[in-house]
Amino acid sequence: MVVLSLVYYIAVNIILWGMMKYDKEQARRHHRRIPERRLLTVGLIGGAFGGMAAMRTYRHKTKHPVFALGFPAMALLHAVLIYGVFGMDWFNLGNE
Repeated sequence: MVVLSLVYYIAVNIILWGMMKYDKEQARRHHRRIPERRLLTVGLIGGAFGGMAAMRTYRHKTKHPVFALGFPAMALLHAVLIYGVFGMDWFNLGNE
C-alpha cells in the first residue's frame, strides 16, 4: 500500500510539473491556457510539491497569492496526512 501511494504521489507531482510548464509555454505564445482551477485541483490531490517546484523553475504564477501560498499550504497538508496515515512506514520503504 505504501509503495502504491508513493507511485501515485510521484506521478501526480510530475503531471502538475508538466501542466505548469505547458501553461507557461502557452502564456508566452498567447495561446489557450490551462484554467487556474485545474492547476489548483491537481495540486490539491497530491501535486503540490511539483507545482511549487515548477513555479520556481519556470517563474510561473509566482505573483498569484493563491498559488504562492496555496501550493505550500497544500504541501504541508499532504505531509501531515501522509504521516498521519502511514506514520514512519512511509520513511521505511526498504524494510517491506
